[in-house]
Amino acid sequence: MKKVFTMMVVLLLTLSMVACAAPAAAPAAEPAAADKVYKVAMVCDSSISDGGWGAACYNAMTTAAEAHGWETMYTDSIEVADYVSSIESYCSLGYDMIFLPGNQYSDATKEVAANYPDVKFAVLNGNDQLPTENICSILPNADQIGYLAGGLAGLMTKTNVLGFIGGMELDTTKAKLAGYEKAAKAMNPDVTVLSAYAGSFADTAKGMELATSMIAEKADVFFGDASAVDSGARQAIDNANGTGEINVFDIGQPADILGQNPCIICSVVTDNAGMLGLCMDDVEAGTFGNKVVYGTLENGCLSAGAINTDLVPAEAQEAYLAFVESVKSGEFK
Repeated sequence: MKKVFTMMVVLLLTLSMVACAAPAAAPAAEPAAADKVYKVAMVCDSSISDGGWGAACYNAMTTAAEAHGWETMYTDSIEVADYVSSIESYCSLGYDMIFLPGNQYSDATKEVAANYPDVKFAVLNGNDQLPTENICSILPNADQIGYLAGGLAGLMTKTNVLGFIGGMELDTTKAKLAGYEKAAKAMNPDVTVLSAYAGSFADTAKGMELATSMIAEKADVFFGDASAVDSGARQAIDNANGTGEINVFDIGQPADILGQNPCIICSVVTDNAGMLGLCMDDVEAGTFGNKVVYGTLENGCLSAGAINTDLVPAEAQEAYLAFVESVKSGEFK
């Protein structure tokens, strides 16, 4: 009996030693990076329902976010005085990236970014001096945008007078105007370009006023870089055409808006979703910042949209497509 008791004590001691030697339970695993739901917000001074710049940029954000599984939010139709506070509100809510669709937000972005180093900021049309460790510029090739619009305008004008309406005198807008004029004159040396700035991206009435004035000076093909102002210009063009034959035309941007207004003959299409998606890739990979993401004909982030074949003659279509290829190849620059 004593032997049995001794064996039981030894067994219990052995089990106790094994239990004491067992490794501690591993701590709960941290959530994998792939499980994180990223969030992006757009702050915009135009409306996401303007049928132009604001709408196109909002759609670009949601398209890129859907492809990456990100959540989205936006604040639109804000005043310049509210840029900083609107951007800061999303930073304080823990958003991973703020999308600013225009160079006009650069100063506000730099001010906020300095106080929120963990938040990433993607500025569309931001200049190549803007990027920092948490700021990236998204820069479609403004020269090529102007070329694509100007080439078709030069082929389509009958009066040899073209119109260009900008929102504000930004470097990118001035580059588009210069490219527009250069390409138009390459197609038609007799062309004259009338240009004006609305001093706003949201003043539809000003767009109507400027376009009406240019039509009175015989401008018959228009291109704009002014968001809702462009929508006003197109209203004026449609009013001038009336219900009869369409003799005054418009070239849209940055989305393919053929069919939105009867006067539209083509669009210069920027794939902002593609460029914004590259920024999202960098956020997820931890490589965001200190760079410019360019959009060009060569990388597919810029293209000519569908042509209105009812208004653009076959020979002009052929000549225009050949011109687009010459820009893409670098023959025209």
